[in-house]
Amino acid sequence: MRKNLPVDELGDFLEQPFNATLATYRRDGSVLLSPVWHEWRDGGFSIITGPDDVKLRHIERQGRAVAVVSDNDFPFRGVEVSGSPSIVRDKDFGQETLQRIATRYLGEARARVYLSRSTGTAVVIRLVPGQLRTWDFADDAAEFGFGAE
Repeated sequence: MRKNLPVDELGDFLEQPFNATLATYRRDGSVLLSPVWHEWRDGGFSIITGPDDVKLRHIERQGRAVAVVSDNDFPFRGVEVSGSPSIVRDKDFGQETLQRIATRYLGEARARVYLSRSTGTAVVIRLVPGQLRTWDFADDAAEFGFGAE
């Protein structure tokens, strides 16, 4: 297993439309795990949510979050970012971010339909690494039976 790789060594991994899992923390300290759409941009995750989402209240109260994205196919790449997220409530920034992310996940035609029905109130959670953990198993192909065909 290769660890602590620069993000660019993961190739196109973060450009793929994989869901991230966002961990936020409830008042009692327990964890809420939420599948979220995201993009990796400017050295961190941008995650879209609604203006009244509980995740925002958790972040505002606790000031911390963790996001993980991983791949189910060889070379089983992954990224974990933990830190103190910022919440961006700027309407234009939210809509621009939502448009990029929706297009990535849905394709252009479906994204247009989705965006035409959106409320225009997207909020962006920006999670830039306080800590960054990356990995892949590219050096372990034989252990997983790749190349044995």
